[in-house]
Amino acid sequence: MHVPALRAAGFDVVALVGRDPARTTARASELGVAHGVTELAEALSLVSDPVVVTAATPPDSHVEPVLDALVAGAHVLCEKPFALSSADAERMVRAAADAGTIALVGCEFRWAMDEALAGRLIRDGAIGVPQVAAFVQHSGLVANGLPQAFNGDWWLDASRGGGIINAAGVHVIDRFRSWFGEVEAVSGQLGHVSPLTRGGAEDTYTASLRFASGCMATLQHCAGSKGPGLRVCRVVGDAGTVWLEDGAVRLADGDSDRVVGVPADLVLPAPPEAASDPREVFTRIELPSYTRLAERLRDLIEGRAIDPAAPATPTFADALRTQRVADAIRASSTQSGAWIDLREPA
Repeated sequence: MHVPALRAAGFDVVALVGRDPARTTARASELGVAHGVTELAEALSLVSDPVVVTAATPPDSHVEPVLDALVAGAHVLCEKPFALSSADAERMVRAAADAGTIALVGCEFRWAMDEALAGRLIRDGAIGVPQVAAFVQHSGLVANGLPQAFNGDWWLDASRGGGIINAAGVHVIDRFRSWFGEVEAVSGQLGHVSPLTRGGAEDTYTASLRFASGCMATLQHCAGSKGPGLRVCRVVGDAGTVWLEDGAVRLADGDSDRVVGVPADLVLPAPPEAASDPREVFTRIELPSYTRLAERLRDLIEGRAIDPAAPATPTFADALRTQRVADAIRASSTQSGAWIDLREPA
């Protein structure tokens, strides 16, 4: 995802950094990248300023390369989930502030057309003040075995950042945070539906989120569901309702509802052709949005003005706040769903 998105945004991808020399060299050659190396310092030495480092490693190996890149003065795009804990996330946020460079997190779905349009309608007051929100998704992601696009060594291991909260829940938390503001309290429960995940990372979670704005949200994701999938995203305000349906956005603000057309500035690039490579099964879904994220990174580096009506930039600070919510869901689950207060001390 990172290489084609960066190239589409005008970046020159100079090097890949990996652990295994042979595999890294082969992967670099496959992608048409000139250098495949095993040390970040070596990669950084190959280019002059400005330098961008993207961290596309498993979640348990984000911290050190991100810190090294920031110390070296590089701009950074770190994949989600951001870290294994809020403490690690705080280290990266502090380092980014000290470095004074651009530091973004891979929440590319802020640019997904339905999500971006719904967010704009909510911010513009189309439904009044948001009161209640729901996101529910039941899928067979792990019901019949983990897709080859995922690395089961870490995806099924909670200690390495695996599980459905990190894989997908952080996107939903980020979505609702960008729509409603900060979360002040959380109640949650984790579950294991598929035998594949028993004794490992969760494949199911249910959470209630209370926002400082007063909005209440329910989140549920089950990745061990057989049969047809289910996906619901709906927000009810005191003057209307907006919801996502089959890639479109519907708005009800009177006696009827209607599909809202996507404005030109939110239209995404065309997706690539469907890939036969099982590693790239999600590229068609994610690359258009990821290209917009890479373009935002470019624009910030070049000092271009950002349209205030455009999707907001997902920063390290955003990633930390989302991490705190995810951590609170897990903490609540160990306490039988007790409410966890996320408000800052007075």
